[in-house]
Amino acid sequence: MAVRSLEEATRSIPVIDFARAFRGEPDGLGAVAREVRHACESVGFFSLAGHGVPPEIVDAAFAASREFHALPLDEKARLALNENNIGYLAPNQSMQRASTVHKATRPNYNESFFISHDRGAEHPDVVTGTPLRGRNQWPEGHERMRAAMLAYFTMLGGGGERMPPVLARALDMPAGHFPPFFDNEAHVNLRFLHYPPQESDDPEQFGQGPHTDNSFITILAREDVPGLAVRLPSGEWLAPPVIPGTFLVNLGNVMKRWSNDRFLSTPHGVLNDSGTDRYSIAVFYSPNPGAVIECLPSCSGADNPPRYPPAVYRDLVLEFYNANYFHRQGYPAEGAR
Repeated sequence: MAVRSLEEATRSIPVIDFARAFRGEPDGLGAVAREVRHACESVGFFSLAGHGVPPEIVDAAFAASREFHALPLDEKARLALNENNIGYLAPNQSMQRASTVHKATRPNYNESFFISHDRGAEHPDVVTGTPLRGRNQWPEGHERMRAAMLAYFTMLGGGGERMPPVLARALDMPAGHFPPFFDNEAHVNLRFLHYPPQESDDPEQFGQGPHTDNSFITILAREDVPGLAVRLPSGEWLAPPVIPGTFLVNLGNVMKRWSNDRFLSTPHGVLNDSGTDRYSIAVFYSPNPGAVIECLPSCSGADNPPRYPPAVYRDLVLEFYNANYFHRQGYPAEGAR
């Protein structure tokens, strides 16, 4: 993996200040959309600045992640990842089986804690057992940890809500095109990741095997411990620098499908050979599970027909889960009941 200088890396993965768009400045939306278009067509990643998330919210979320992952294994195991992909995922329990980037021979060496909207027992989707709309699982006696995680979920979910208009304009669509697909609780998952140190001389063992995400967008918070690598369109692997005050954003397969391959869903993976523990927090922001994803008219036409048929987002994500998570082997694509 080649490591470039900070200047070279930011040319490949630009820093984009969204504040002008978020504040509604004159031509702010259009100006940011032009920068986003270039980044999404050329690399599929950018660093998000001007997001308005207070640093103390991010710091508290990382502290909460450390608190969770320091719990005894048996306590975490009681919260094992369920049919809605909410809860605890132990090391070596997922594998990039469906990846077209890397044919994994070993499971991923990380542990994760997934949360989503904090629904109550009386929520209609909980009562009916609607797939992908379940309740969070929490360890007892860790109310401060829970509050910090939910505060981060609220702040980053809000940031996700403000980005679809920019992305719509970047794809030459009206700013209001995407937001209706995210109404009535978008499919938002937070993944609190812990990568234990691993041996660097095993070429088949990854913290997270090379893959593409299945989201609309992913918003990633990192600390200073390296490990992430992104495969540029040139084929070169780049270690994106951690730029204080920013989040790293990448597009997922849903956006690739919506844009008829105009926007990139870029391969990336993690190898934690730093000799110390690595933590990151990923927000996977995607449409309502019932949303129908079909190629945009601005990205298809007589000379560029759609490469993908219309598909319900729920089916796409469940197919992805079933292929990559060991606990879901045998589940039908239309959801587990």
